[in-house]
Amino acid sequence: MAACLEFENILLVTDSYKVSHHRQYPDGTSTVFSYFESRGGKFPEVCFFGLQYIIKKWLLGKVVTEEKIQEAKSLYKLHFGSEIFNEEGWRYILEEYDGHLPIRIRAIPEGTVVPVKNVLFTVQNTDSKCFWLTNWVETVLVQCWYPTTVATTSRAQKQIIAQYLSETADSLEGLPFKLHDFGFRGSTSVESASIGGAAHLVNFCGTDTIAGIVMARNYYGCEMGGFSVPAAEHSTITTWGKDGEVDAFRNMLLKFPTGIMACVSDSYDIWNACTNIWGQQLKELVVSREGKGTLVVRPDSGDPPKVVVKVLNLLGKAFGTVKNSKGFHLLPPYIRIIQGDGISYETLGTILENMKRNKWSADNIAFGSGGALLQKMDRDTQKFAYKCSYAVVNGKGVNVFKQPITDLGKKSKKGLLSLELDDQGNYCTVQEGKGDPDKDLLVTVFENGKLMKEYTFDEVRKTAEIPIVRQKASH
Repeated sequence: MAACLEFENILLVTDSYKVSHHRQYPDGTSTVFSYFESRGGKFPEVCFFGLQYIIKKWLLGKVVTEEKIQEAKSLYKLHFGSEIFNEEGWRYILEEYDGHLPIRIRAIPEGTVVPVKNVLFTVQNTDSKCFWLTNWVETVLVQCWYPTTVATTSRAQKQIIAQYLSETADSLEGLPFKLHDFGFRGSTSVESASIGGAAHLVNFCGTDTIAGIVMARNYYGCEMGGFSVPAAEHSTITTWGKDGEVDAFRNMLLKFPTGIMACVSDSYDIWNACTNIWGQQLKELVVSREGKGTLVVRPDSGDPPKVVVKVLNLLGKAFGTVKNSKGFHLLPPYIRIIQGDGISYETLGTILENMKRNKWSADNIAFGSGGALLQKMDRDTQKFAYKCSYAVVNGKGVNVFKQPITDLGKKSKKGLLSLELDDQGNYCTVQEGKGDPDKDLLVTVFENGKLMKEYTFDEVRKTAEIPIVRQKASH
């Protein structure tokens, strides 16, 4: 058998056509400067996250070795049928820099929320012989689109929930646990689940995606980034049989008598489960959790806005309610619900609005989201792009840009770039090298194989926090 390819080889982590690009720049090119931005999309701003993971995984330290050069040389000869691989360039990096990449990456602090059409990070070579390297790493660096898009989508949902809590609840205390990550099994790989799962944890503390916790720990120094509770799935309930559903529910209450416990309740008849099983047959056991824990009833089918309100009405009738200071109904603290089916940015507001219309506080519910949270997006959701904006050719600086006549939305920025705050305190990308270095918000995070700035997960979370929470915290 042929030897297994070492996939974690930066010489192989690029698009095929880039292997030929070292021959395509003008003679005398010594510097290539590129940048990454969201050109627009679903949300007017993005929450930047994930670059540190990419740097640590792919770029940090000695990433070029003789073995990797030979592996790439052999692969590309088979792939292209000719010798176009830049063996000389990679061996220069190995010999001159001991395999460390001579590039500089400057970026905004992770967790920063920036309006679209602004520079998020820049890349340039630090050795004139390695001008081709700036855009070689484009492929892997652009994958920052994914954690940034997940963090952006998750944060937008946090804003929706926070708004309804502000309108219908007495506090925002429960907000960090209002959107739970159910997305592990729906992800394309364990790695994507880890990246997306960690991105969600920038905004929330509830998750069942253990891979995300591991990523936050390994790459952002967070000992424990997310929490979960004992919870039933349909198999653990339906193996008791339809006639044994009450016994399955009783078993959950007895095996997990304290703390929060979630029980899926729609295996057969959610209305019967709420009215008769929870509300009558097991009512005494449920009530006995007061002061010790909470039963979380989980409907998992039907039309979410209608099902949620009907479940609340049935549980309210069975267990009673109180009115909070804003006049909205609240179930007793020992019982709540979680809606984990059909949850997305588009549906959250509809569910919460129907609850509000029916005088139910948003404090009664938590949400679980899977595919929509980690998978229902692509690079074009926020139109992410990495483009060259400046080069030095024969000692002369050149402002580089594209401006397609067929799509002016793809017009790129010119020259050396910086990100600054304007006189009104708004983010502004300054082009053509006209920025003030003292005002530039971009920070050097990587240079010549070394991590120059490292962010903790706590720092990222604080930077990304939504304004309404900051305001409440300051009161």
